[in-house]
Amino acid sequence: MVQRDRKDIFRVMDEDILKTGKEDVRTRRFLLPKRVLWTKGHVENSDTLLEDREIQISLAAHRPCILKNEGEEKASILLDYGMEIHGGIRLLAWTDSTGRGAKMRIRFGESVSEAMSELGGETNATNDHARRDMTVEVGMMSMNQIGESGFRFVRIDLEEPAAAVSLKTVWAVLIYKDVPYRGSFACSDDLLNRIWDVGAYTVHLNMQEYIWDGIKRDRLVWVGDMHPEVTTIKAVFGQDSAVEDSLDYIRKETPLPGWMNGMASYSMWYSIITWDWYQYTGRKEFLEKQRDYLKGLSEQLSAHIDEKGQDTVEEGRFLDWPSEGKSRIVDAGVQVLHIWAARSLEKIFAVLGEDAHGAQCREDLKRLTCFATDYEDSKQAAALTVMMGQKDAAQANEELLKQGGAKGMSTFMGYYILTARAMAGDYQGCLDCIRDYWGGMLQLGATTFWEDFDIDWMENAARIDELPQDGSKVDVHATYGGFCYQGYRHSFCHGWASGATPWLSENVLGIRILEPGCRKVKIEPHLGDLEWAKGTYPTPYGEISVSHVKQADGSVATEVDAPEEVEICR
Repeated sequence: MVQRDRKDIFRVMDEDILKTGKEDVRTRRFLLPKRVLWTKGHVENSDTLLEDREIQISLAAHRPCILKNEGEEKASILLDYGMEIHGGIRLLAWTDSTGRGAKMRIRFGESVSEAMSELGGETNATNDHARRDMTVEVGMMSMNQIGESGFRFVRIDLEEPAAAVSLKTVWAVLIYKDVPYRGSFACSDDLLNRIWDVGAYTVHLNMQEYIWDGIKRDRLVWVGDMHPEVTTIKAVFGQDSAVEDSLDYIRKETPLPGWMNGMASYSMWYSIITWDWYQYTGRKEFLEKQRDYLKGLSEQLSAHIDEKGQDTVEEGRFLDWPSEGKSRIVDAGVQVLHIWAARSLEKIFAVLGEDAHGAQCREDLKRLTCFATDYEDSKQAAALTVMMGQKDAAQANEELLKQGGAKGMSTFMGYYILTARAMAGDYQGCLDCIRDYWGGMLQLGATTFWEDFDIDWMENAARIDELPQDGSKVDVHATYGGFCYQGYRHSFCHGWASGATPWLSENVLGIRILEPGCRKVKIEPHLGDLEWAKGTYPTPYGEISVSHVKQADGSVATEVDAPEEVEICR
């Protein structure tokens, strides 16, 4: 039986029931709408939905919001909650005229136009993975929990003919993991500050029980997409259980010889993330859990290198969406991912004392690095090639990476493009690119960063928080996107797009981990055109605090406060 000295709910529960239960690591917070953007038909007192009313239904209806259908016209209302969130709504209804439950259609949207859309058609609105368009019955004195998706806007339509419903409140229910932002960033440019914050928030919304890539559609553990997210988590939240839980989950879900998420390149990313997470945490017991799997995966990857040193995997040769269908670019990208994975595995096996497997990785690297690839005009593949030492950074930056500024950027690969440009010393070019690219999404009304974005989409574009303009401006959400993310299926909260956040921490604040567990950290700031920058970076021993101020002669005065367990190198 359950121990009788407990004072919580489990004190009265049967032990067998308790054993089968699982705690939700997330919490809920109720949020009021910020604006009523639009109404149609007979809608009374819509402004009452903006009032801070009790979240409990009552008998007496005080100045309700009334939706009433008269003739053929339906009563409808569109609410704006001010920020993209993950969750649903709690709709409190005092009365419905049917006496049996009135049908109401609820549509969630990451943009105004998505909330106003119909399923399917040219705009490709979808209910994939998370239902965002549904019809429910709302009865008298009811508290209705509806939906769980990613959204900022909610449209409510009374579907019942000749009916009326009186509403007390329509609270949004934010479902999130309540963890502190241990990392921080501030500088003399408010736009960069906001970009850092939005990248952190984008990943936070995707840190549920596991790490998702998108809260509206891709509510899956895509292990390759996790690398930018884990890099952001290190800079913002520090050690979090969602990382290891996600890696353990995808490992168990993918017995060898399967490729993670059906893609060989994602198994490569798994190896890379595993080493990076160990480098950050210093937790050898985490590596021990992966030992047998990584040995098998290493052998499997080794078997897919031909006599010329070319990677030969066939299943799931994926780099990123903008590269899809461009075989030479994908080949170049996957080749350097294989190099990166082999280097990560070599270091892992050195820690684990797996000498034979480490030797095989070194042999694989000799072959892989001798094979020349052509990344053509792909900034993504070029960046990875630079990072793996296969191309001189300065030359690649001059010939391709800096050309066109934010043109040719990729949300998934943004962190790596910026990193390669930083290796060439082009810190100012990176800051300009961040302002234009990530700042471009903010200029269009984004409060989280998107699955994909092209700087050319800015031309004559309407903001996503405005009602459609009857064709006078371009509806970005409906018009653009390709492959799996066309039109409204496009996710506007995608964790892989957060790369500017860790890049700013690593390069402007100048924080680089040199030894596992953050035992040794280098501080080397690069302010570019900034007058000052300061912030914190979480380690397993506490936060490193840094402050950098540009002096009159162009030099930078730096102050550092770090835990005593962390050795700081200047």
